[in-house]
Amino acid sequence: MYPVSRLAAVHEATAKGGLDALLLTPGPDLRYVSGYDAKPLERLTCLVVPASGEPFMMVPRLEVPAAQASPAARLGLEFVAWDETDDPYAVVAARLGRVAKVGLADRMWAMASLRFREVLPGAEQVLAGSVLRELRMRKSPAEVAALREAGRAIDSVHRQVPEFLRAGRTEREVGRDIAEAILASGHATVDFVIVASGPNAASPHHDVSDRVIEAGEPVVVDIGGQLHNGYCSDSTRTYSVGEPPADFAAYYEVLRRAQDTACAAVRPGVPCESIDAAARDLIAGAGYGDAFVHRTGHGIGIETHEEPYIVAGNGEAMEPGFAFSVEPGIYLQGRHGARIEDIVVCTENGGERLNTTPRDLVIV
Repeated sequence: MYPVSRLAAVHEATAKGGLDALLLTPGPDLRYVSGYDAKPLERLTCLVVPASGEPFMMVPRLEVPAAQASPAARLGLEFVAWDETDDPYAVVAARLGRVAKVGLADRMWAMASLRFREVLPGAEQVLAGSVLRELRMRKSPAEVAALREAGRAIDSVHRQVPEFLRAGRTEREVGRDIAEAILASGHATVDFVIVASGPNAASPHHDVSDRVIEAGEPVVVDIGGQLHNGYCSDSTRTYSVGEPPADFAAYYEVLRRAQDTACAAVRPGVPCESIDAAARDLIAGAGYGDAFVHRTGHGIGIETHEEPYIVAGNGEAMEPGFAFSVEPGIYLQGRHGARIEDIVVCTENGGERLNTTPRDLVIV
């Protein structure tokens, strides 16, 4: 999943992007380029990718065994071990020499970015994402396969959710069962579990609470995690514990049609914002425009949220390999809400949904 060719592509993109070097500390950017899921510590770990010259990895001496056990060891990198009395930032600066512009990992801690500013005082600092985004957005066939595997795994959990949902249980109790099922499905980690019942379903990023689920209530279940291959899952389905209110059933049908319409609009060349409009226009036309309060989707890969974003104002054209969520929602404050979410990959001919569980309202 982390071929040498990826590092070579990043090396080339650094030069083409007008940067003298990329400085990647622990986080998604480092993991994407090297495969090393390094611990974020006060001690500096940093992959240095100069525009000219060979990449190298600064590693605290006590972390060298972990780095050598990671996929980064297969990339032919030089590991530069530093001791507790060394200044690793000064070592990086000395090896780079005079630089005018460097890209910092998007999630770099402020303490590291400020230290790099001290040791490279003449260098403009920009986000590494300015060059990495073009690579990370376009998923390779192997990455799409990894996301497809993640989709199957989280689908298997949604198929179990009706066993966990019943009146009299709390959101937290249901969430605990779901979290265990996520791990049992093959995920390495549980990234989030949203179990939002009744009025809590009108809060898109509700978590879980001690609220008792009552009969006749809609429940939004949004779940995801990361597989051992490093790629993420994310899928939302809406359930009802018994027959839901009549007004909820009416707007749920609007939502289902909107999500279908947006997924059907995916194809190469269409602007990202047009996918958002496909869902939003239908929801607004039914009178629920003010109740759809977030973008239609976000990219997904080694992070749950990454580019491209499916939102008004993003005119970037869809390309094969773009992977993202399509998740419109309708939220009536103080009453209830609903969301339907699938991960979709843009293909040469249209879009492929990576989640296949039914999208009709599930009554349990």
